[in-house]
Amino acid sequence: MTSKNINAPILGQRHFQTLLLFFSIVVNYIAKFNAGVAVVAMTSTDSNKHDVPTYDWNEMERSYILSSFFWGYIMTQFLGGWLCRRIGAKITMFISTLGSAFLVLLVPFFVPWGGWQAYCGIRVLMGAFQGLLFPCVHAHLAIWCPSKERNRLGALANTGIDCGTLLAMFISGLVAASSVGWPGIFYISCGVGILWSIFWLVFGADSPSQSRFITQEELNYIETSISANNKKKIKATGQIPVPWKALLTSIPLWALFMARCTQSWGYSTLQAEIPAYMNGVLLMDMKRNALFSALPFLCSWIMAIVYLIVSDILLTRGVLTITSIRKIINSLSSWLPATFLVGLSFLDSSQKTLAIVLMSVSVGINAGNTIGSALNTIDLSPNHAGILMGIVNTGANIVPILTPLLVGIIVKNEHDRVEWQVVFIISAVIFFVGNLFFIIFGKMVNQPWNDPDFLDNQQKEKLQADGKSIKTIQVL
Repeated sequence: MTSKNINAPILGQRHFQTLLLFFSIVVNYIAKFNAGVAVVAMTSTDSNKHDVPTYDWNEMERSYILSSFFWGYIMTQFLGGWLCRRIGAKITMFISTLGSAFLVLLVPFFVPWGGWQAYCGIRVLMGAFQGLLFPCVHAHLAIWCPSKERNRLGALANTGIDCGTLLAMFISGLVAASSVGWPGIFYISCGVGILWSIFWLVFGADSPSQSRFITQEELNYIETSISANNKKKIKATGQIPVPWKALLTSIPLWALFMARCTQSWGYSTLQAEIPAYMNGVLLMDMKRNALFSALPFLCSWIMAIVYLIVSDILLTRGVLTITSIRKIINSLSSWLPATFLVGLSFLDSSQKTLAIVLMSVSVGINAGNTIGSALNTIDLSPNHAGILMGIVNTGANIVPILTPLLVGIIVKNEHDRVEWQVVFIISAVIFFVGNLFFIIFGKMVNQPWNDPDFLDNQQKEKLQADGKSIKTIQVL
């Protein structure tokens, strides 16, 4: 019996699991990226009006705060993939989100006596907890999504990146400008994280067969859409050995690695530095800064949905293959923002409207990188998607450590447009080069080492080759 013989439920637990993954990314990104607005509020004299402490941190110290999250983040990517295989996504993601939520709550209490160093320490630990998340997200999608729905459901879950970043900017700015002041940013971040953790503990399931709420019809549909080999993997997660040598020497994997690292460079430069750029170069006050800082990420969320709809139509109607869709969309989401970044770098405070338009368009178009490259881990290997995400995300998140530090080195005066110009042009060049490598070497099909029997087959081939060699020697 094949999946063609089974009527797929229009809505079911696979969609609810995707929705839970979406919100997991949202709440974690709120905690992760609220620092962009928070550090501006914590160092602004306007914050004194709300009877909250302010700090005299220079640009380099603020850069350390913004990058410190990723110091911990890169350390646990592999651990996230390993834990997901051993104890499942449900418990791993619960620990990840709840730990991050409690840590973000510590900021208003520890920073007054520990300064920016305490803030850095908390963000390092937050990064370590959140580093467990994305390997689990991709592994969970590989298990729950029927093959023909992976692009659609995977992209839908990952729109949480854009929504979370938008809410981090928008809500953080409004709260910082309110009577609560900047401490309210961290209270809200903690609250939404705890709320999601409760829902996940109740409704999350490591596989369709373990869900208490799935119908038999949907269970049959999901399981029969997966090959017999992958069924064995679902029932015995973590039992398939990782073909490390084949994996680490795979050119398509390194093409994906390159694409994700360069995307991360451009995106993290914009995301982390937009509040400071608007405050320093465009000379916006705190409230307007917050609202307009969020605008590019509203565009990003909208465009992420547009990309999802368009790619799904093109794929289901057979207009383009998944390979064409990924490479075209990734090119649009890399090369167009690179062009706009160069244009943005030549604007000043007398051209606020044009600067906001270019920034919004640049970030919005960049939202295509989820469909363009982020989901490529599942294309290459559904069986090892969590491990691949651990590898790719480790490299991609070393980059956000470097970008704020580079900004701190280049931008000595946050009001100097020329210094920001250098930052944006560097990002544009990196955007261009990374996508070119992905176009040439990227692949969107299961690799041979995805086969659960890959290592066994290699061993058999080696033994056969050795046997032939022995026979040849004996004949001679």
